[in-house]
Amino acid sequence: MTLAWAAVSDVGRRRQANEDSVIVQPPVFAVADGMGGHAAGDLASAAVVDRLLALAGRDDVDQGVVGDVLVLAAHDIDDLGEHLPLGAGTTVTGAVLDVAGAEPAFVIFNVGDSRVYSFVGNELAQVTHDHSVVQELVDQGLLSAADAETHPESNVVTRALGFHEAPRPDYWSVPLRAGMRLLLCSDGLTKELPAPRLRLHLAARLSAAETASALVDAALAAGGRDNITVIVIDVLEAPGHTERSVYNEDSTGSRGRSWHDVFPRNPLCFRGSRTCTCWGRAASPTSSCTSRTCPAVRSRSRSC
Repeated sequence: MTLAWAAVSDVGRRRQANEDSVIVQPPVFAVADGMGGHAAGDLASAAVVDRLLALAGRDDVDQGVVGDVLVLAAHDIDDLGEHLPLGAGTTVTGAVLDVAGAEPAFVIFNVGDSRVYSFVGNELAQVTHDHSVVQELVDQGLLSAADAETHPESNVVTRALGFHEAPRPDYWSVPLRAGMRLLLCSDGLTKELPAPRLRLHLAARLSAAETASALVDAALAAGGRDNITVIVIDVLEAPGHTERSVYNEDSTGSRGRSWHDVFPRNPLCFRGSRTCTCWGRAASPTSSCTSRTCPAVRSRSRSC
């Protein structure tokens, strides 16, 4: 199998600090959106990214392994928030590559209102289900999905890691298909761009790197009211599927190298960066490439 991916995180136009954290370290890809103010939010989101980093390079990651890591992250976050008046917490949503079963699949997990979308056959589908007050109102038929994003309580989540609550993640299994794309994002993207706009960008057949950058730029142009973090993952080849991806991964971002060629063996995650971009491509799900100070993490416009 061959994957290509890119991640972009931007502080936005109104926030003073970026409380989002992200990890793009196969087999784990995840976005965390911290809560509790700058003194706590960035530390909380970084804590879950640091715990997920322990999964880097493993080929035995499944739902149970992810759940154990989230429990450890919740304990870390509770320790961080012990002496903070508002406590500390974070959302987290992600995809881990499970290659142990009969058919390789992404295990999607979610706590909070960050999201994962799939784009297959020119159709966009939201995989995750928000844990939020407005989503509960939508589920009960008391609020339309179109009105949910502008509701005054749109930022209130009903599940998070931290705040002395046991993690309650939801899980989904998404089989790999050549040509599929996954979009992982914090709500800073989805509060600015409706689903039809997301679909247009994902359908444009640009590389993962170009697509991720274009999505963040569009969210900034629409207002950029919150931190914006995006991961785009392209499945270029998958076992048992002869079709090839239509995405132009050679235009920018991906270079057709192995993971060891692309990144040194340090954790690839960035936390609290104002504007950063990173990319990668791999033809093996068990290779390891991580970098906390990765030279391939490039600043888009400000210091990284």
